Amino acid sequence: MGPRFQNDDRTQLYRDMREKHGPVAPVTLPGDVPAWLVLGYREVHQITSNPALFSRDSGLWNLWDQIPADWPLIPMVGKQPSILYTVGERHERRSALVSDALAAVDPFELRDHAERFADGLIDRLCGRGEADLIGEYAKVLPALVLARLYGFSDEEGAGLVPSINALVNGTEGALAGHDHVRASMGELLASRHSAPAAGVASRMLHHDYADGFSREEILQDMMVNIVAGHQPTADWIGNTLRLMLTDDRFAASLSGGRHSVGEAMNEVLWEETPSQNIAGRWATRDTQLGGRRITEGDLLILSFAAANGDPQVRPDQAALTGGNNAFLSFGHGDHRCPYPAQDIAEGIARTGIEVLLDRLPDVDLAVSARALVWRPSPWLRGLESLPVRFTPTPTTAAGGTR
Repeated sequence: MGPRFQNDDRTQLYRDMREKHGPVAPVTLPGDVPAWLVLGYREVHQITSNPALFSRDSGLWNLWDQIPADWPLIPMVGKQPSILYTVGERHERRSALVSDALAAVDPFELRDHAERFADGLIDRLCGRGEADLIGEYAKVLPALVLARLYGFSDEEGAGLVPSINALVNGTEGALAGHDHVRASMGELLASRHSAPAAGVASRMLHHDYADGFSREEILQDMMVNIVAGHQPTADWIGNTLRLMLTDDRFAASLSGGRHSVGEAMNEVLWEETPSQNIAGRWATRDTQLGGRRITEGDLLILSFAAANGDPQVRPDQAALTGGNNAFLSFGHGDHRCPYPAQDIAEGIARTGIEVLLDRLPDVDLAVSARALVWRPSPWLRGLESLPVRFTPTPTTAAGGTR
């Protein structure tokens, strides 16, 4: 959490740690709690490929008797009834339930929703000639689209956005935000139980595997998917726009429109992946990893960001990846982000960026690139704000180009 971790030197910091400690580095979490930070691409891949040795079951942690009830990282590593901490055959069935419900999302319907909400958000700001593309756009669009896909009305979805963002930020209002999202999800499930309709929530509730899980478990998984789907997608949008506005390699994208959006999005997943570090995995027995002796019950934090920048994988950090998608940004193995969820996130992010460039073709930073500030999070990588300026344009309803 030092200054190098919070600014643009994070990539070099990971490399320095690797040079000093190897691919697995000893770290301390708040309260001087020890853990292992896995920096190497091969080691992250090894852990995620072997759930029998490196489990997602947080109940295995050998330090629980030393962790106070108010430890700030409890929400990230605590024992939870969600799919994130379920293992074995039960996780396979639970994962299939979620994946099938998400896979049924029509990609054309997804794009229609994303375009409509994106246009509506841009209509609110296009006449001003200036905006914050994080707070006014990136942090709103994914939540609106996901709420609609789950089965909420547009009005209900708009009401959920502030609560989802408060929950994710973990600051003042987080608990109230959590309670509001949970209550809304519960009401949606109750209504879909008696009256099935289109949407992810209804498909989860009436899946063939649903009888094997309680209503509370399905509710927990809905919460995980809408929250975990929103913030990384918002950061993917924001980080991609930052790259396109600050990196000469993508300068042509702004005037050329859509053709380089996919390339920039792929580059972000290598260079500034939204999912930076994930807690975690727990060793089921004593073992060796990256030259380190790992004790049964030790906590390992997976650094997707460090693994993506591993010199053995990317010896030249400045070279474009050319569409290579071997990044670990969506995880790997049994607990990776479900493929349909990845497709939905990519659809929302790409549509949001393309619509923005269509509507505001001369958008440019309103501050220097050095003035941009990253959020102080060890887990996710995203900007506090992205101030821009552009030529004021009319809304779509008033004769816009779309």
